[in-house]
Amino acid sequence: MKSPKEIRLEEKILDKLKHHNNCARLVKYLFLDEELQAMQDYANNVSIKRLGFNDHGPVHMRQVANNAIKMLNILHANGIQTSLEREEIGTFEDSLCAVILAGLMHDLGMAIGRCAHEEMSIVLSIPIMDRALREIFPDDTQKRTIIKSLALEAISGHMSSRRIHSIEAGILLIADGCDMTKGRARIPLAINNAPKVGDIHKYSANAIERVIIKQGERKPIKIIIEMSGDVGLFQIEEVLFTKIDSSPAKEYVELYAGVGGQECKCYL
Repeated sequence: MKSPKEIRLEEKILDKLKHHNNCARLVKYLFLDEELQAMQDYANNVSIKRLGFNDHGPVHMRQVANNAIKMLNILHANGIQTSLEREEIGTFEDSLCAVILAGLMHDLGMAIGRCAHEEMSIVLSIPIMDRALREIFPDDTQKRTIIKSLALEAISGHMSSRRIHSIEAGILLIADGCDMTKGRARIPLAINNAPKVGDIHKYSANAIERVIIKQGERKPIKIIIEMSGDVGLFQIEEVLFTKIDSSPAKEYVELYAGVGGQECKCYL
């Protein structure tokens, strides 16, 4: 059974794709895929209950996909082309399909473990990508190949440990970093009481009240982080800023953060 939060995020994603028929068909197919759902659920079990990390399951992966779609739509509205468009090898909708696949599968490798989970995510996601893309683009081998390859690049680079080169992968990288609100830390904080290495990530995330992604003033994408305390700065500086700084989409993003009612500080 899907949680109410999963269902709400699916509705948000579908609403953002109402003008992109193939993308809407793709996410509907994936939302109904029982194997993908089972992998997402088990990855979250391993992440939270076994390893003591934050949410890396179906809610997180839907939130990352939602963030990435929103940011790509903002770039598109500002006349900024994706890498596939610039290279004249694909459409904006193809780029959207790639970040959807990457967003919904980038952390499947957490079902195996934290170490090199990007590579494990690739191994686990390929069969699902293949059958999903064959369902949506049954007669276009080239399109299926390009979209899958782009999605795999995004998955491989979502931890900033591997250099990526496309706008699409760069957007997915930032979208992943933007899912840092206290909801991600709530369950591990409740069930893991013994102190351990890495706890700062949970406590820092617990101080993040809200992440807003919107049209910017100086740059196309504006990210605003609202915090309840300064400990949230660790999450911003060590996680999000690192991901933005290594993203091919960095030039299109401005970042602000503030505590309570204080004026937000500009980071980018």
